[in-house]
Amino acid sequence: MRDSDFEASTARSILWSRKRPTGLDDFRNMPQIFTPRGTRRSFLRAGTTLLSIPFLETYAESEELATSPPKRVLFLGGGFGFTKDTFYPTQSGRFSEIGLTEGLAPLKRHQNDISMVTNLTNIGATNPHGGSLSYLTGANVAGTPGKRFHNSISCDQLLAGHLGVDTRFASLTLSANEADGSSNSGHGGGLSLAWDESGNPIPGIERPLDLYYTLFANAKDSKEALNARLKKRQSILDIVRLDATSIKRTLSKGDNLKLDEYFTGVRQVEKGLERQAQWADIPKPQAPMDAPPEGISGEEAIQLMYDMMIVALQTDATRVITYRQPVSSVLTGMGITLKAHSLSHYGFSEPRTQASRQRDRKCMSLFANFLDRLKEATDSDGSRLFDNCIVSYGTNLRSGHELKNIPAILSGGGAKNIKHGSHLILPEEDTPLANYWLTLMQEAGMEIDTFSHSTGIIPELVSHQA
Repeated sequence: MRDSDFEASTARSILWSRKRPTGLDDFRNMPQIFTPRGTRRSFLRAGTTLLSIPFLETYAESEELATSPPKRVLFLGGGFGFTKDTFYPTQSGRFSEIGLTEGLAPLKRHQNDISMVTNLTNIGATNPHGGSLSYLTGANVAGTPGKRFHNSISCDQLLAGHLGVDTRFASLTLSANEADGSSNSGHGGGLSLAWDESGNPIPGIERPLDLYYTLFANAKDSKEALNARLKKRQSILDIVRLDATSIKRTLSKGDNLKLDEYFTGVRQVEKGLERQAQWADIPKPQAPMDAPPEGISGEEAIQLMYDMMIVALQTDATRVITYRQPVSSVLTGMGITLKAHSLSHYGFSEPRTQASRQRDRKCMSLFANFLDRLKEATDSDGSRLFDNCIVSYGTNLRSGHELKNIPAILSGGGAKNIKHGSHLILPEEDTPLANYWLTLMQEAGMEIDTFSHSTGIIPELVSHQA
């Protein structure tokens, strides 16, 4: 990481003062001032207590900073879809004219800042129980000849390669381990939504406590000790590579393919080690709160994850986040004893239908509160953090176990060519979901013409000029 890479950024103030009765007010309501960038190599070495540092013009090229806050892209949502008859709009048009459905009603205060797209289908998904596995990749995970399971890179990781070059974390991958031990935050088990370039799953940070330590805990070891550990790990990887290379001549074609996949995984580990080494002498921001307690789950876990995500964006720790949210524990917190999977089979069961409707409103209420926080948070140039984010919220299913026409809600001002406030019904049914991801990637500044099963961008979405 070069010193020049940090010259165009500055110390900035972050003030949060909105109270919510969640039991976490010590975190959400305290004034916070971080200095995430701005001649970091020279400045951060001077000390790590950064909560009282004012704006310092010495450490920024103010003209560039005032016009160029970075873009951020977030992929949010749980699994199992929403209630067919009460969540999805049936008319196209502006929400101010057609109104919001019962399930979307908690988003009313943001109705001019959201878009919803209908007629998107994840072309690669063939099994409802595995829909989350290919939600951001579009791959047919069970359809590759000769492979029992094969995924491809997810769009968030492509974005991480574009937006996350200069951040501590190229991306943050968050998931959920349900309180009931099911690890089932959506069909596909407890895996995250993110997959690397080899189609391997990227482990998700499941607990608020783990995210806290990831963002704020600085290593107690010296830089020399850390470098020694990194070198030791790298040497072990070198030995593994040499040993494996020596036996490649004796392996079958299939085994050589497996070994190549293994080496690709080794390379991913090496990249992670290299990134750790680059940031070894850059302290993390001081935590604005004590570490959260063990056992936080459901709604409270989502709220805390959301709040720490905002801190991560404001301190420029990352610019790409995926969060596969819990579902079962949210239901439990609402006093609903039904499991998320059984709820998705609501059929003609009135109790299940009512519980599903309650779940929809709760999820949208949490999302609305997150948009509130994005609008309250201040970016490096004094603008709202919301204005520089692209936020997608959705699930791998529509309703029950339906794979077609899955929900896609878009918000944030980071996609400058999209004017929000409308429900858009695409003219073609089964428009590839990959077209939606391609559109968002281009709006985030990526020069990319195709992704997965895409057939192009969604012109009806980007043509809504302000």
